[in-house]
Amino acid sequence: MTYRSALIVGTGPGLSASLARLFARNGIAVSVAARNTAKLAELCAETGAAAFACDSTDPAAVAGLFAAVDARQGAPDVVVYNASNRTRGPVVDLDPADVQRAIAVSAFGAFLVAQQAARRMLKEGTGAILLSGATAGVKGFANSSSFAMGKFALRGLAQSMAREMSPQGVHVAHFVIDGGIRSAARPVPNEAPDSLLDPDAIAETYWHVMHQHRSAWSWEVEVRPWVEKF
Repeated sequence: MTYRSALIVGTGPGLSASLARLFARNGIAVSVAARNTAKLAELCAETGAAAFACDSTDPAAVAGLFAAVDARQGAPDVVVYNASNRTRGPVVDLDPADVQRAIAVSAFGAFLVAQQAARRMLKEGTGAILLSGATAGVKGFANSSSFAMGKFALRGLAQSMAREMSPQGVHVAHFVIDGGIRSAARPVPNEAPDSLLDPDAIAETYWHVMHQHRSAWSWEVEVRPWVEKF
């Protein structure tokens, strides 16, 4: 399909920024959302994207975000959820309020965003909902239980939605980001080239999935550096 309007929720300087640039280069009107939009000014200037402040765990805020995007550029026909949260530490030491927040951002927020997207896309019988997961969604690590709970729930949401919505023309896909993503704060070591995921390369994978023929849709794709241990 030809995409016209994109919304990226949980936007930062990494994968989300790469997606915004890729979408904009291909003529898609882009909106980006984050709790703090001040950090997005440079990206918006580069891509022409509009930035919206939004707490993805607040149902009213998410509904308002979609209404604002509808008014600016029409209902989004591709929606990406990149937001996540975690609190580290042994289970016996974790603050329940911190764990609740982590799960809310990683999973409940994804549900709220996907629900609003689905309501719009099902009317058109087309669209793509792309959910960014992590290794923690398929393998829980010690001292990272809150992140695992959130990402396992996200994966379950994606799988359930894919089975429900694919026959109605909406492509739902979950991406397992299995490895570290390179950034200015996390450069690739000189002695280990391409040992961290390139956010532009991940974005290209999302783009490919968005354009898969419906006879061969993927509901889940893993990406990992060539030297990452399984």
